[in-house]
Amino acid sequence: MAREAGRSGVLRMTGWDEWLDASLGRLTSEDQLRDLRAVSPISAVRAEIDGRPVVLFSSNDYLGLSAHPEVRRAAADAADSVGCGPRGSPLICGYTSAHQALEEEIAELKGCEGALLFPTGYAANLAVMTALAGPGTAVYSDELNHASIIDGCRLARLSGAEVEVFPHRDTDALERLLRASGAQRHLIVTDAVFSMEGDLAPLPELVELGERYGALLVVDEAHGTLVFGDGGGGVAEHFGVGDRIDVHVGTLSKAAGAQGGFVATSERMRAWLLNSSRTYIYSTAPSLPIVEAARAAIRIARRDPGIRRRLWERVAQFGALVGAEPSSPIVPVILGDEKRALAASRHLLENDLHVVAVRPPTVPSGSSRLRVALSAAHTPEDIESLAHALGPFL
Repeated sequence: MAREAGRSGVLRMTGWDEWLDASLGRLTSEDQLRDLRAVSPISAVRAEIDGRPVVLFSSNDYLGLSAHPEVRRAAADAADSVGCGPRGSPLICGYTSAHQALEEEIAELKGCEGALLFPTGYAANLAVMTALAGPGTAVYSDELNHASIIDGCRLARLSGAEVEVFPHRDTDALERLLRASGAQRHLIVTDAVFSMEGDLAPLPELVELGERYGALLVVDEAHGTLVFGDGGGGVAEHFGVGDRIDVHVGTLSKAAGAQGGFVATSERMRAWLLNSSRTYIYSTAPSLPIVEAARAAIRIARRDPGIRRRLWERVAQFGALVGAEPSSPIVPVILGDEKRALAASRHLLENDLHVVAVRPPTVPSGSSRLRVALSAAHTPEDIESLAHALGPFL
């Protein structure tokens, strides 16, 4: 490719400007171009956008804990005491007594022997898939799993694993794949709550299939942790199968209102992940204010089930108002094409309600939608306002 001198005199590659223009132009013509809009937070579900107060129905802060006074105080006290803490990977100097305590609390929440912290839930899923799936392994992944699982499967395939994608929640199709496989080891991976559909994985059936065929079962509880189950253990606890799941993956950036990911599992599996997961070994450990904020959030959610009850009251209220039966705090409003979804999102923002239009490639073509995310921090009046404003699009 030819080079030419730019205005600064520095040589640059030609062809890239044309490629960028064409690529961005294509996204624009297909109503798929994304941009950033700065949000100035006021509380867990209230913010200002362009100087205008709005109610957020776009945040994954399902329990409103990100702004809870105890969570804020825990983060502030840690920052005041030690700043961000030692900066290094966990295996160097980044692992502190606070990290250890948080891991122990997560393990107790999930009913597991141990847990391991990661910088994000994305990193946790990549770690599990790349550390466990290689030559001799067949991986079975639900077609609507999160992008982090999909990318983990892609890396696993490059390492020699077989990857099979089964239709969404179709356990019969999954069993046919398991029965036909000649792999030495089987691994089933699924979201517990699917992030764009809001529906639940059939965990009891998946557990039974895993046990019948000797498959390791990996469940991503990103949207289920602290939301489902009497103790907040997640969808696995909700279905009473938590002790029959091999690897629980999760995040601290949703219902916990903080940041980071985790894996809860057996001590032997934890030891293997600690020694083999590149996203763990080569990432800086989460900062201490974030760790202490997450610890505070988990303690609050476990001691005060009323917060969880309030969330489910809001979910039921919204479902009744719009004629839906939500399975989770995630309620998709399918609108079809991108233009209609964008118009609906703009209409809601004009009514001081922030709901993002989700378009391809995040969702399949023809299924653009509004992704409504409900929180215990919403008031009944907030829910009524949203349902009323959605009226023209229902």
